[in-house]
Amino acid sequence: MAFLRPPFRALLLWGLLALIALYPALQTPRLLVASAGTVQGSQAEIVNHLLQERFGETPADETLLIAQSALSDRDPHFQQAYQRLLVALRKVPGVLEVLPYSAPNFLPLTSPNGHLTATILKTSLHRTAQIVSDLQRVLAQHPLPQTKLFLSGASVITQEYLQLVQSDVRRSELLALPLSGLVLLLVFGSLTAVAIPLFVGMLSITVSMGLLWILAHLLSVSSFAQSVITMLCLGAGIDYALMMVGRFREELSRGLSPQAAAQRARQTAGRAVTFSGLTVALAMIALLVPDLTFIRSMGLGGLIGIAVTLLASLTLVPNLFSLLGPWIDRFRLISPRPELSSRFWGRWAERVLRHPWRSIALSALLLLLIASPIFSMRVGSTGILGLAPDTAPRTTLQLVDHLGLGGTLDTSEMLLFTPQGITPSVRQAWRELAQSIARWPQVGLVISPFLPQASGHPNELLALETRSVSQGGHWIRLSIIPRHPLNPTTLGSWKKHLEQVAKRYGFSRALLGGAPIGSLEFTEALLRSLPQALGVVYIATFLLLIFAFRSLLIPLKSIVSNSLTVGAAYGVITLVFQKGVGASWIGAQGLGVIDSTLPILIFAIVFGLSMDYEVFLLTRVYESYQSGLELRQALIQGIERTASVITSAALIMTLVFAAFLIGDVIINKALGLGLAVAVLLDATLVRLVLVPSIMLVAGRWNWWLPRSLARVLSSVKVE
Repeated sequence: MAFLRPPFRALLLWGLLALIALYPALQTPRLLVASAGTVQGSQAEIVNHLLQERFGETPADETLLIAQSALSDRDPHFQQAYQRLLVALRKVPGVLEVLPYSAPNFLPLTSPNGHLTATILKTSLHRTAQIVSDLQRVLAQHPLPQTKLFLSGASVITQEYLQLVQSDVRRSELLALPLSGLVLLLVFGSLTAVAIPLFVGMLSITVSMGLLWILAHLLSVSSFAQSVITMLCLGAGIDYALMMVGRFREELSRGLSPQAAAQRARQTAGRAVTFSGLTVALAMIALLVPDLTFIRSMGLGGLIGIAVTLLASLTLVPNLFSLLGPWIDRFRLISPRPELSSRFWGRWAERVLRHPWRSIALSALLLLLIASPIFSMRVGSTGILGLAPDTAPRTTLQLVDHLGLGGTLDTSEMLLFTPQGITPSVRQAWRELAQSIARWPQVGLVISPFLPQASGHPNELLALETRSVSQGGHWIRLSIIPRHPLNPTTLGSWKKHLEQVAKRYGFSRALLGGAPIGSLEFTEALLRSLPQALGVVYIATFLLLIFAFRSLLIPLKSIVSNSLTVGAAYGVITLVFQKGVGASWIGAQGLGVIDSTLPILIFAIVFGLSMDYEVFLLTRVYESYQSGLELRQALIQGIERTASVITSAALIMTLVFAAFLIGDVIINKALGLGLAVAVLLDATLVRLVLVPSIMLVAGRWNWWLPRSLARVLSSVKVE
């Protein structure tokens, strides 16, 4: 039967996979997390454990309800509606305690004019998404007269952050797909040929997100794993299918049957796609090296995405070719002239190779110039500052800060070990330490039994003593609330100063925890693992390319040229997102630091994807060289036959990445800009100027291998 033929079987299998994956794929975003968590064995994790085990503190989240009203907090209409709202809030499942703005508190809960108030809600850490949703529903059902209500706090910000990440991804897909389709139409001219790469990209996203759904039930998966999958599946999926379609049409034009042309495309372009996909997969391994689940989940997401994309390109696309045959050029809207493009790129190659040393010097110098801001790069955790300035969480934070509560999200916990217990001398040192820290200009409040506001209030003093001394009396506590949210650039000095002042007052063992310390330790752990991650990828890629091209020099050159591309991407994001140059044009601002996840993430994606064009170009050059052409002619012919496809693929991938620039999440914006710049530079300056010039200068050394290694590789072939 016709539908049991291999092409139909492949189509039915992928259709079934997509159908099975569709529902889980739609549910996956709800399972993703935005919090990086704590580093195993870190001070922040130890402090969290001690607060629960020794201080009896129940893990809970604090949510702030900010009311911005035209009425004073003493207005009867405001107070009546507010009391009804408090009753409704206390009934929400998961709300443990509600502290109205009128309750005694050491924090400022009311502005001087009474038009801005804060209500503190202590909520469970379980089912946080549902709790936030229920709170928002209650606020909508119980409005206050002439008042705007806002929620802020870790759980609220996390949920809004996740929604913005998902919105960014959806927006980028809606923008990138039609623009990519337009570029494909200019390349191929027919709607049928255009549909195949777009179909492969969307199919790969659907199946990959379905597999990510399974992964999200096994471990905490970062919300940015969805962004990585979208970028890889759309970018690489369209690119790979474009390469395959281009080769299939070329073989058809030579008179081969559809089945023979499909087989030839699989053997040639498919070989390049295989090695390209493997290099991307190897680059994703960099994200598995850090012992951080948040980062590893992005790497696993990337591996899933590129594996599905590669399988679809090698199994589905050739079978579609066999079914379509000459119909791949049906529904033609325009008639491209590929011979004109080939002649242009042939003349380009001749000009570049006429003065190879000059081409090497100028291209390398330009790349180094673009990369130069990297020497001033600073990394850190951007937190809520990682959202665009005009987003709801950022505008709410401004109100919180105006009320004097901006530092509450950055509270640091200091635990001091007292082996002899609470002696008079220890208590005196504890008091002096608390008072010393409280005098720092950047500190808003130090919560301890020595608060002046608590003097004369026995119940409050007892409560402070209970929260500040552990069971057994061998640990004492200070909670340090900054006056304003801490700047990511100051976290290191903040921690260092706290450690130094504790030692100055005789506490030799002081542990620091809280959100800012946890963020700093996450950054430090990530940076410590970066050299190892880069080394693993460099070595693995070097070995794979030796196998692919039977050369030692080509893999070395590829690693160096790819590193220049990565450096250029680093330089651009440092200039824009750290220093703020042109940041306002894309709805961002200079933060003084680059988010700590960006360097390793950009390295993995750029290093992997930039190898695409290296493999596509060198595969054709290698074919021509193996057929007996002299090296210069092999290089010219390789560029003639691939440059048009490479530049088209790069343009499509640039559009996919650039689509993230219009989002609200700064990490997505930085990824989009860094990757778009890297791909453009790599597909033009690196692959069409620097690489062929280096190869021409290297001459016969391009293909040199030690004899023993050559004998081993000669027995292994990839078909």
